[in-house]
Amino acid sequence: MKRILFMILRSFFNLPVWFFQLKRLCNIDKHDRFERYAWLHKYAPIVNRRGRVTIDCHGLENLPKETGYILFPNHQGLFDALAFLETHERPFVTVMKKEVKDIFFLRDIITILQAEIIDREDIRQSMTVIKNMTNRVKGGENFVIFAEGTRSRKGNQIGEFKGGSFKSAMNARCPIVPVALIDSFKAFDTSSIKKTTVQIHYLKPLYYEDYKGMKSTEIAELVENMIKETIAEYTKD
Repeated sequence: MKRILFMILRSFFNLPVWFFQLKRLCNIDKHDRFERYAWLHKYAPIVNRRGRVTIDCHGLENLPKETGYILFPNHQGLFDALAFLETHERPFVTVMKKEVKDIFFLRDIITILQAEIIDREDIRQSMTVIKNMTNRVKGGENFVIFAEGTRSRKGNQIGEFKGGSFKSAMNARCPIVPVALIDSFKAFDTSSIKKTTVQIHYLKPLYYEDYKGMKSTEIAELVENMIKETIAEYTKD
């Protein structure tokens, strides 16, 4: 959390202007998703640099040429979204738990991205979110889903990927893009403000032909293993 405060202090004189622009973009009837996302994509690198965080990005060439895919990363911490906002050029939508929907600033980001809010304890509501995601992906929108359900809190060790997280991709028959995040937890989930580098690896996608006939739990295990192998490869001493 110290780094968040450090970022705020180093951006103090920009904050009023950014806040005004953010509020203006929340009028989604006047600003389309490309304009709204472009604003976030523009300022994410500035905020990251001011927080002394460098993003080391690999594999952008693996992203499908057509939109309408779902990114499945491991979930290390609060900084993960900023790694995507800096490196992913095309708009994406996030799935967020209901506990964050009323947090100051985050609620505006939710509005700008038109994020889906999920209540993990309400099965009916969760099914509605899956249906909404399926329709939106079919319509050409990209999503980011953390299949672990919550941040691992174990550094570069990842938790079990939940099969249910892949239902929307299966229903939409869309590309699944595994993404490996490395050292992202060091940015916001430690008390350090030392310079740090966060790695993000966009891995080769799984197209419908690659996973049709598989169970959701089997797809989850496959994606989890792909990410584990990448993390192991890039964290060798």
